[in-house]
Amino acid sequence: MKLNKLVMLALVSLFTFASCQDEKKDKENEIEMNENEMDANETSMEAEKEAEKTEMNLAQITMNSNKHTTLVSAVQGAGMVAKLESEGPFTIFAPTNEAFNKLPKGTVESLMKPESKEKLEGVLSYHIIPGEVDSKKLVDLINSNENKKYTIVTANDGKIDATIEDGKVMLTDAKGNKATVTDVDMKGSNGYVHSIDAVLMRK
Repeated sequence: MKLNKLVMLALVSLFTFASCQDEKKDKENEIEMNENEMDANETSMEAEKEAEKTEMNLAQITMNSNKHTTLVSAVQGAGMVAKLESEGPFTIFAPTNEAFNKLPKGTVESLMKPESKEKLEGVLSYHIIPGEVDSKKLVDLINSNENKKYTIVTANDGKIDATIEDGKVMLTDAKGNKATVTDVDMKGSNGYVHSIDAVLMRK
């Protein structure tokens, strides 16, 4: 009888010990999982910070686009590369190569001459807006007005009217010429680039 009691006590002690060991292991596993989760979160945050550092600026975005080689040459000719690399933020309505080709013959060549540098800078600045304006924000600004028209003030205090026609955002310059916004939301570290299919003129 005493032997049975001793055996029972031994078994109970064994099970209790095993249970405690399991609980200890569970707690250790839980702590390890939490530590791993914290490490993963820290790694993710570091990756995001690194991505922000390596994100291209507006100058690099246009330079890496085969649709904007003429624009890049114009920016370089006007000495505006540093401006597009600066902190900003800016939004650029970037005319494509085809947009420049639509200009009267000899216009681009004339603007690229050293003596036309100031005029070229004026043309390019007319395509730049201070601040970040993605496509959604632009559409919201247009729709927020009763006449469904939003007037954009450019970097050189020019004005461009933005409207929506047939589901597309249209820009009308000071001369009444229109450009369609085509590729949108090319995000850079210091703003946005939107492609347009015509060159805008202030005067």
